[in-house]
Amino acid sequence: QVQLVESGGGLVQPGGSLRLSCAASGSIRSISSMGWFRQAPGKQRELVAVITSGGTTNYADSVKGRFTISRDNAKSTVYLQMNSLKPEETAVYYCHITVPFREYWGQGTQVTVSS
Repeated sequence: QVQLVESGGGLVQPGGSLRLSCAASGSIRSISSMGWFRQAPGKQRELVAVITSGGTTNYADSVKGRFTISRDNAKSTVYLQMNSLKPEETAVYYCHITVPFREYWGQGTQVTVSS
């Protein structure tokens, strides 16, 4: 069984920063990609950022230059540093990993950007 435990969400003012973390545990042989998605009320879940096992990153256009994804393979952990946050980025943020033949989702962490 694989578990993803997310942390770091919360309330932040517009222009502020948050750092999300997601630690994977359980029967994991190797993790391919690790990433973050988000889902705002009434909207579809969308990709925010992803990082491969080799360190290649990909970002949604809307977050380029403000968000940074990174991973610690020794800890099976992925991070998302979010800077200059905007109110429209209020959403539940989900961690996502892929391993050979399967994928896993975290339970989600709420990020609220409001004054």
